[in-house]
Amino acid sequence: MEEATPAGSPDSAATTGVGRIVLAATPIGNVGDASSRLVELLATSDIVAAEDTRRLHRLVTALGVEVSGRVISYHEHNEVAKTGELLDYVRAGKTILMVSDAGMPAVSDPGFRLVEGAVAAGLTVTAVPGPSAVLTALALSGLPTDRFCFEGFLPRKSGDRNSRLADLAGERRTMVFFEAPHRLEVMLRALHERFGADRRVAVCRELTKTYEEVIRGTLRELLEWAENNEVRGEIAVVVGGAPEQAPGKPEDHVAAVNELISQGIRLKEAVAAVADDARVSKRELYSAVLAAR
Repeated sequence: MEEATPAGSPDSAATTGVGRIVLAATPIGNVGDASSRLVELLATSDIVAAEDTRRLHRLVTALGVEVSGRVISYHEHNEVAKTGELLDYVRAGKTILMVSDAGMPAVSDPGFRLVEGAVAAGLTVTAVPGPSAVLTALALSGLPTDRFCFEGFLPRKSGDRNSRLADLAGERRTMVFFEAPHRLEVMLRALHERFGADRRVAVCRELTKTYEEVIRGTLRELLEWAENNEVRGEIAVVVGGAPEQAPGKPEDHVAAVNELISQGIRLKEAVAAVADDARVSKRELYSAVLAAR
């Protein structure tokens, strides 16, 4: 008699099928936000790769669903070692469901390496969209939503953090960050120092949960709030983009043109580059460069 192949093994009968990876968003607070597709995939997938298997257990218990496939722990400390194994299961025809602790995998959570490896290997990757702390915070912030960027967590070391914020000081898009509650005051103080006291900001905590709270105001006001309150829960910080600067006079930008010329760039090209960036007339800037010679 042929020996039975263990369930979930890459050598099982599914070798004739087409394997795939499914990234599935999980609730960020309210379990009622779980989609019916997530529930179905939890019950039917061959493999469930979970950032935290304990949180997965709590989720499936709350949803009243039983995981029939094999559960594999897949997190930032083992994803390098585990990615190859998971890709082998996909090659063997298995469906792998990837879930993080909350929200969409690969967005400031494990999953990117798995997607990167699957893409490189020509394997199928799809997603079940759903709750997103980034988009929820952005929508509730009251700040412009037409253009935005996600910056994740700022570096913990002050030097690295200040360097990152210096790069972002002129960013005109709305910015979304994550932060731990015990580091929020330090973050807001750094933002206050780099972006100025009057920059608009929203601190979003416990999104979709019972004690959801969104505090909006200037960096001066939010820093004072953080200094005088014990902050708890999951935190997303949304910061308004840098205000658009009024264009200066053409003669104010002659030095920038001359700097490009000294690097071997032709006068006409240097004028065009500086004029576009400074939002001044190319013709007037060209005349100002010639007049300064």
